[in-house]
Amino acid sequence: MSTCEVKSHPITADVEAALALVKRGCDELLIESEFAQKLARSRATGKPLRCKLGLDPTAPDIHLGHTVVLNKLRQLQDLGHTVIFLIGDFTSMIGDPSGRNTLRPPLSREEIGANATTYFDQASLVLDRAKTEIRYNSEWSEPLGAAGMIKLAAKYTLARLLERDDFAKRMRENLPIAMHELLYPLMQGYDSVALHADLELGGTDQKFNLLVGRELQRHYGQEPQCILTMPLLEGLDGVEKMSKSKGNYVGITEPAFEMFGKVMSISDQQMWRWYDLLSLRSNDEIAALKRQAAEGRNPRDIKVLLAQEIVARFHSVRAAELADHEFMARFRAGAIPNDMPEVTIDAGSQRIGVAALLKQAGLAPSTSEAVRNVEQGGVRIDGQRISDRALQLGAGTYVVQVGKRKWARVTVA
Repeated sequence: MSTCEVKSHPITADVEAALALVKRGCDELLIESEFAQKLARSRATGKPLRCKLGLDPTAPDIHLGHTVVLNKLRQLQDLGHTVIFLIGDFTSMIGDPSGRNTLRPPLSREEIGANATTYFDQASLVLDRAKTEIRYNSEWSEPLGAAGMIKLAAKYTLARLLERDDFAKRMRENLPIAMHELLYPLMQGYDSVALHADLELGGTDQKFNLLVGRELQRHYGQEPQCILTMPLLEGLDGVEKMSKSKGNYVGITEPAFEMFGKVMSISDQQMWRWYDLLSLRSNDEIAALKRQAAEGRNPRDIKVLLAQEIVARFHSVRAAELADHEFMARFRAGAIPNDMPEVTIDAGSQRIGVAALLKQAGLAPSTSEAVRNVEQGGVRIDGQRISDRALQLGAGTYVVQVGKRKWARVTVA
């Protein structure tokens, strides 16, 4: 798998080529001319840039949407720059108001600690662990104390904070803004001061906070950081942003076959956006694939390469090969998987409705969703498509399939 064109001495990479790689798939780079100067200086001096990403451990699991910005950090690592993975154990206790029109409940120290335990382990599936500087912002935030917090707050105005979209909207709608929420952008900005960041990355919803970091660095006599915002990745539906709550996500710890099949389910058009945001292939490699598609190569074959790359990154090359082979066998030859889960349902010697069976077997999240799957023709029992939502099943063992990827051997007792 290729990550960038330069391998032996990446920090000597041509500034123009490095800039193109960093900009690929991004939403905005501020200020591009400043960042080009930073790259040129780094190349001339051999001193790597300090590239920061701060993440609050508000949940323990990471999906592909989260890896968009992690992939960009990996590209910066491959260019020879220093990546700082900042865990916001202090800011998590405040609660990031970004994208919120209501107050976000702060997390307890116990919740933060539990989430942070697995956070970097999952991020390391993308980043080079040996080349990543891991920091916690409690290192410098807690020692500030009340006096230090007041001095920090004096460096920014309330008027500027209230320009932020989330706060402005809540003001218009007469919704409450807690005082501690106003501190969040300042504390995130102070992280950049403490770390002497040259570049800070974040999603498009983080732009205001990142700009605060630039302003605070000026106040502290530092060269202001540049800002790289990454778009929010659309999920499997190609419309809504990837989210567990919307059910359109690909978790990076999902089984290899599930991951492979989900990537293969996206549209041909969406595939190219995923290449730009998720692939570690070089610009030239992706351009070559686009030329091949224009010249008649089957987009499905190109999508297979993307699915293999993603599965290999989070599992292994061997796991990606096996997932590819199983996918081909299952959906081209109609083969039944050998490793499907086995479920026993105690129906109390009674018959059970097909919708209830699907829900109890874990093949549908709810009875209503199970009924919808039946009505849409997505359910097969022992190879036969089921269309009767009122079907009752008696005692016995059935091979049940929902959609393309969900299978179970269900015993009704």
